[in-house]
Amino acid sequence: MTQLFGTDGIRGVANRHPMTPEMAVAIGKAAATFFKPDGKKNAAIIIGKDTRQSGDMLQAALASGICAAGGSVYLTGTLPTPGVAFLTSSMPTDAGVVISASHNPYFDNGVKLFNSKGYKLSQAEEARLEKMIVQFQDGSRIASGKMVGTIQAINDAGHQYASFLKQCLNPSFSIEKTPLVIDCSNGATYKVAPKVFNDLGADVTALFVKPDGKNINADCGSQHTETLQEKVLASGASAGLAFDGDGDRLIAVDEKGEKLTGDQLLAICAQDMQARGTLKNNLLVSTVMSNMGLGQALKKMGVKHLKTGVGDRLVMEEMVASDAILGGEESGHTIFRNHHTTGDGLLTALMLLEAIQRQQQPLSELKKIMTVFPQKLIGVKVQSKPDLTSIADVQAVIKSVEDKLKDHGRVLVRYSGTEPLCRVMVEGPTPDETEQRCQQIADIISKTLS
Repeated sequence: MTQLFGTDGIRGVANRHPMTPEMAVAIGKAAATFFKPDGKKNAAIIIGKDTRQSGDMLQAALASGICAAGGSVYLTGTLPTPGVAFLTSSMPTDAGVVISASHNPYFDNGVKLFNSKGYKLSQAEEARLEKMIVQFQDGSRIASGKMVGTIQAINDAGHQYASFLKQCLNPSFSIEKTPLVIDCSNGATYKVAPKVFNDLGADVTALFVKPDGKNINADCGSQHTETLQEKVLASGASAGLAFDGDGDRLIAVDEKGEKLTGDQLLAICAQDMQARGTLKNNLLVSTVMSNMGLGQALKKMGVKHLKTGVGDRLVMEEMVASDAILGGEESGHTIFRNHHTTGDGLLTALMLLEAIQRQQQPLSELKKIMTVFPQKLIGVKVQSKPDLTSIADVQAVIKSVEDKLKDHGRVLVRYSGTEPLCRVMVEGPTPDETEQRCQQIADIISKTLS
């Protein structure tokens, strides 16, 4: 069988391998066994989900698998991924599971896992868990009779998460009557995000808060900010805030209706934290996908910059290893390790609004801390994922483009860890040249691997 775990958990088309009820039962059995603490009879596991129509099906199967292995299940209902991570770390539980495919369309779904401290599993832990999942696919039962587990609901999960977010704020922080537009992507933040900002006194216009199981991420959210940008301009809002389907990403829009990247948010927060003396070790961690402009901005600030492979899990692992408290991805995952164990779109939004208030400048001015190099990203559908270094035609075109760009750009080609795609990213001196070079590489990859 193919490898189950990708860059961020297990993901695929709902009701097709590996996102079938049968596989969810096996995942549940494996999780209850894997996370069973020493000296206890069973594991206590939290399950949360986003708004996809397949979420109920997979939740029922996953919970059944956990109970079949003697575990206890606590259901949060619809809750952002970072909310599940928070509850897992703050309650006497042994693991947390999120049923979501993040920014993917509604017909996809996935499973993400957190340990008892709210951290995503390491690659080594995923490998061990995967072996157990394979073993439990035979339908074997572990517990019987009185040893079978139970399922309970956490009725105030959203309230607990909202309270945590507000406790992260400086006591002097205020957005009373501040006009904000938020885009909840018809996803996991559709209830808790309006609550948080309304509780803080903001004048909130909430978009895409009517999920129907199929409209999550559909022309909305962090991947599709066009409607949000138009609404910010039309309403005269101070900012627009767009979350993805499971709420662990934020993409912001300034008061002029212009979109900021995740890298720009990192630069703004780094500058604000450095000015307050709270940027521990004067260090920021990002991935190889970060725009060249972020590195240049950090260099001017005198902030040390470490890069990792793609995925917020790898960012967090490096942050722990290097004792950094700020890190993230260009895609909008931002981690404030002094507050949380994972990327959190709502927390990022609040930290950004704090920076705006402290600096007493609009977002359009704060973003000038970083100059964004023109960047083009193309996802090429592929039938297989052979080692790219072994494909002569692909390596030749990459070298040709790199030779032409020299020190005025860069190329990054990698397979997606969550989709059947090869991602081609090129940064260059002008938008036209950047797009041309990126398409040149994408065409060769499409011809070779599609």
